[in-house]
Amino acid sequence: MIAEPVGSDLLYAWSAEPGIVMPLAVAALLYLRGASELWRHAGPSRGLRRWQAVAFAAGWLVLALALLSPLHELSEALFSAHMVQHELLMVIAAPLIVLGRPLVAFAWSLPKRWRHGLAGWTGTAPARVAGALGRPAVAWLLHAVAIWAWHAPGLYDAALRSAPLHALQHASFLGTALLFWWALIHTARRRYGVSVLYLFTTAVHTTALGAVLALATRPLYPAYAGTSASGLSALEDQQLAGLIMWVPGSVVYLVAALALMLAWLRQSDRGAPAAETASRERVPLDAAVAAVRAAP
Repeated sequence: MIAEPVGSDLLYAWSAEPGIVMPLAVAALLYLRGASELWRHAGPSRGLRRWQAVAFAAGWLVLALALLSPLHELSEALFSAHMVQHELLMVIAAPLIVLGRPLVAFAWSLPKRWRHGLAGWTGTAPARVAGALGRPAVAWLLHAVAIWAWHAPGLYDAALRSAPLHALQHASFLGTALLFWWALIHTARRRYGVSVLYLFTTAVHTTALGAVLALATRPLYPAYAGTSASGLSALEDQQLAGLIMWVPGSVVYLVAALALMLAWLRQSDRGAPAAETASRERVPLDAAVAAVRAAP
């Protein structure tokens, strides 16, 4: 059984884990430096709009709260809190960060010589692998496998008892979610139907997993058996976790699919200029490189 947080002490259970704080700090500094450098050369909101910078900041903040706030400590005792943490990573932080176009900002944070060196990187083997992983079908599959595999009782319990495995679980959820949202948001710019399809099917399979947890008649995760935090039994806690994945988690995917469908209808009504369509068809890495090539 995992240890339970102690009453009011939970309010002060903020984490300062260097393995989380340092990557978050580095990402924030690189983005700030890159956005400032880009706007200094191209002008405010050129190459990276202000709303995109706000989206990245909001995603970064949600990520920090999910991993460093008392929610992280509470997730050690409550499966439902752990589910909230995972949903924040996958359906809130990840799409907001992707909307912030971090690769463009990160590219501009590099020294000028390195930035221009990126122009020859897109034809290399690592770039081709990254491009393959960014295809919607591949990203969808990787994300689905991560969600279902880590919710297998044996693997989930093992992650709760092992700090390195737990870190790998969170990295898998966040990494595949970033890849998933990046692939869909990029693809939606020229093939809305594909992105809508993958969002809808993700809502379906996460709903199915949530239903399995919510409708179970016995606790499926021994590591949470016997916990009594918030007065919930292990089964009630599991059912609540399933409902969190089933309802609010799936609703985010469906709302995103609906938004893309509306954008698709608007685009078909007015038609997209050829130049705009061509620029949108660049893969994300190419878009970052194109922004760098435009630098003085």
